[in-house]
Amino acid sequence: MAAASSATAIPSLDKVDFLKLQNGSDIRGVAVSGVEGEPVSLTEPVTEAIAAGFAAWLLDKKKVDASRKLRVAIGHDSRISAQKLQDAVSRCIASAGLDVVQYGLASTPAMFNSTLTEDEAILCPADGAIMITASHLPYNRNGFKFFTNDGGLGKNDIKDILERAASIYSNFLAKGYSVKASESVKKIDYMAVYTSDLVKAVRKAAGNIEKPLEGFHIVVDAGNGAGGFFAAKVLEPLGAITSGSQFLEPDGMFPNHIPNPEDKAAMKAITQAVLDNKANLGIIFDTDVDRSAAVDSTGRELNRNCLIALMSAIVLEEHPGTTIVTDSVTSDGLTSFIEKKLGGKHHRFKRGYKNVIDEAIRLNSIGEESHLAIETSGHGALKENHWLDDGAYLMVKLLNKLASARASGKGVGSKVLTDLVEGLEEPAIAVELRLKINQNHPDLKGRSFREYGEAVLQHLGNSIASNPKLQKAPVNYEGVRVSGFGGWFLLRLSLHDPVLPLNIEAPSHEDAVKLGHEVAAAVKEFQALDTSALDKFVQP
Repeated sequence: MAAASSATAIPSLDKVDFLKLQNGSDIRGVAVSGVEGEPVSLTEPVTEAIAAGFAAWLLDKKKVDASRKLRVAIGHDSRISAQKLQDAVSRCIASAGLDVVQYGLASTPAMFNSTLTEDEAILCPADGAIMITASHLPYNRNGFKFFTNDGGLGKNDIKDILERAASIYSNFLAKGYSVKASESVKKIDYMAVYTSDLVKAVRKAAGNIEKPLEGFHIVVDAGNGAGGFFAAKVLEPLGAITSGSQFLEPDGMFPNHIPNPEDKAAMKAITQAVLDNKANLGIIFDTDVDRSAAVDSTGRELNRNCLIALMSAIVLEEHPGTTIVTDSVTSDGLTSFIEKKLGGKHHRFKRGYKNVIDEAIRLNSIGEESHLAIETSGHGALKENHWLDDGAYLMVKLLNKLASARASGKGVGSKVLTDLVEGLEEPAIAVELRLKINQNHPDLKGRSFREYGEAVLQHLGNSIASNPKLQKAPVNYEGVRVSGFGGWFLLRLSLHDPVLPLNIEAPSHEDAVKLGHEVAAAVKEFQALDTSALDKFVQP
């Protein structure tokens, strides 16, 4: 148990636009100085105002009587600013009269899980949980994700918390900044509980065998984030050999590669580790373990569309005909695989893991059964796991498949996984180009970047309608998606930034260039749009 008694006084505070810290359903900012052009935005007073905003929001949400104190669990990833922010958050939550339980180094999925676990001996369930993380962003960034037993907070909740924080911060400015906390802060090793549950899940799926992965060689790459636990705390108790696992030690400078299953250098690192160690499988996590990917024994990457196909195959075996909800940039080949090979339904929705999860929940609420919501980024959530996007749980589903194959005498290779995605058509060319909107350009004519971007999409859609070589997607929820030349493109507006990302997939570079030319011709009159990345791509 550690006391969190503190009082800080700062004579002058900078004015802060709190809503600029919102990143969809997360809060993100700069927590460490030293990068030119990136001043610190998550100062301790700002952090404490955000924590106080969450405390006020939670008190309103839970509406408990005075006899019971609310309990908030706090965890963090391996970032170098984690301890400072954890202390600031703890101070303010405690000063608001709530009980604080610190988990230390933790994963984002574990923080949500703490609101569901019922065990008073480990001070669970938490009424609310805060994860201090900025996912795969650079070392100087940090942020917050918030949970209750209903799941991760959505965009409207985050906006509400930030508006409350702005009001609290204004009070700091007017009356002087001073936060005192005399309440005690308790510390619990919740990750031991969370990992034990993962181990039990694999044993149960294998028919209660103690070491169902005995003989399997599985290497883990945690990228120096929070996922290093998976080797020693999950795989080894299940009997797996984990020698050759790498970057398991938490290091918030991320010296080896970005902890990101979409990053080419990261995927190359885990692929090399699998081949060098002649392992059966490789597993890689992002910084806070809500995303993951895998590599089979031959070095084939099981990420992006391939991971979605693999998870779809597993889920559709368990729930025939179910709907698989994905984000908007999934391939046409994936749709064909899910619907024609697996007999499921592919519901391609918008970018943003929370959008995808919320859509799956909505479909279930109107009678359309869905058991999997998954993004190409590696965020994947299952109905059976409370719609929590948990990278470790996704990998447990793969381990279940390996364990059951071994139990039925099919050996200890990863071929059982690779066989599940046989027939998936993968494009020869897949690129994402970012077309930036210059917000200072006179062509905006007073419009916001969002309004300007919508005008670009409207014009592109109209241009395509009269082009016999191209066909607009009949069902589409985001941007303009078009098929042609054996491939497709999607131009959409970024969720948060003045950018129009353009995804192109095609059977050849030549066909991809043809699709690029069609987009370039349609948007050339929009002078505030920086098309240099597209121009370079289509040049002969």
